[in-house]
Amino acid sequence: MQHLGNQPQRTCIGCRKKGSRSELLRLVSGAGGSSAVVVDERRRMAGRGAWLHPSEACLALAVKRRAFGRALNGATGTADVERRITAGTHAVDTPVAAATTVQPESGSEN
Repeated sequence: MQHLGNQPQRTCIGCRKKGSRSELLRLVSGAGGSSAVVVDERRRMAGRGAWLHPSEACLALAVKRRAFGRALNGATGTADVERRITAGTHAVDTPVAAATTVQPESGSEN
């Protein structure tokens, strides 16, 4: 087996580039039939997972391409993912257009 010692490769649903599991966030659809997408921090939650680089650029691409709904069987609520990525990145080189499309205060928290 050639994969001994190597981490499995996963494809980002935003940029479609491959990366190791440690580089990407695992996303799953919310429990109980919820359409919300949640970040699987420990990478152990049940169900189908999707993978995304923790960057605002990849998040914006995934939203634009409607990749969450395709990858996670109709899941569309991305507020949890947006909060996690915006809290984890303070990069100055993020395009302004991508930053303005990310709106964590969507009112879905009420």
